[in-house]
Amino acid sequence: MHLLSQKMVVLCSIIRFENLHELKRLCHWGPVVAISVIIICSTMAVIDSILWYWPLDTPGGSINFIMLINWTVLILYNYFNAMFVGPGYIPLGWKPERTEDSKFLQFCRVCQGYKAARAHHCRKCNRCVMKMDHHCPWINNCCGHHNHAYFTLFLLLAPLGCIHAAFIFIMTMYTQLHDRMKVILRNKTSIESWIEEKAKDRIQYYQTGEHYIFPYDLGSKWANFKQVFTWSGVPEGNGTDWLVKEGCHPYALTIEQLKQKADKRVRSVQYRVIENYNGACCPLTKGIRTFFTAPCTEEPRIKLCRGEVILATRGLKHWMYGDKILNEEQVKAGIRIRGWFPRRCVEKCLYDTATGQPAEEKKEQ
Repeated sequence: MHLLSQKMVVLCSIIRFENLHELKRLCHWGPVVAISVIIICSTMAVIDSILWYWPLDTPGGSINFIMLINWTVLILYNYFNAMFVGPGYIPLGWKPERTEDSKFLQFCRVCQGYKAARAHHCRKCNRCVMKMDHHCPWINNCCGHHNHAYFTLFLLLAPLGCIHAAFIFIMTMYTQLHDRMKVILRNKTSIESWIEEKAKDRIQYYQTGEHYIFPYDLGSKWANFKQVFTWSGVPEGNGTDWLVKEGCHPYALTIEQLKQKADKRVRSVQYRVIENYNGACCPLTKGIRTFFTAPCTEEPRIKLCRGEVILATRGLKHWMYGDKILNEEQVKAGIRIRGWFPRRCVEKCLYDTATGQPAEEKKEQ
């Protein structure tokens, strides 16, 4: 009980219960708009910062991310202090210490007291405010003696944070534009660029001696550019038949895709689930490293139950991506369950579940 009473004293020293009615200041269009703008801009800046300059890769990315969070914390700190600390009000019925000084002061009939030097009565607050500057609708309070510094720092930090956020927005858009124009001038898409990279890896891994040539690059950047951009706004072609480079097979790309899918099936590995997983994006119960290294992608996570078998096709240090091995009825129904899952939830199968042969032996055949 003594410990509980001590905690209550500490809590009371942090929160002034008699001032909780100040929370009603949030119920006004000014704070609602201001806080919404701060939260939306900060959230978008954080997301774009992660996409443009991943904070865990380089010291520069970490500094950029920390500075961005720092702007948000400082802006909100000064904003809420400007709102809730308030300007300071002249006590109701206040009189100067020396009675003779009252002849130099104005009398406020609303507050039934004298206005101190530099004090003014605010119609919105309905009180005499110490060193009143103005009533600000964005904080739904007056700016005065106690919160003048907080309000000014908010006005200083908000533009600086916006400049940083705007720089991140511009760099993110520039990076996206640069990547998009690079593939357009080669008459590719992002997926086709990825397929081409995997083709090089496949040929190098198996030493087949093949030479893969992307078939849709017309050899001229201008010709490739015109495939997408036209004066009419309608791109060239019907979307199913495409011009190809001379000497290339019209289905060279899809032939390569079929080879890669066959190779993917051969190189995939079966894993058995040893720990349940609820499919959370960033699971808190699977370790700190798993939580902080969750894949930054819109690809799904899949729920795991102990005993299930997964065919893993790719992976990171603490995460893996694969397909669940389903029963015949589910396969016939066209059901396919694939996505990311924590690596610690599975272990490699020593034997292939379909053939009963050791996994390593099957790959050698």
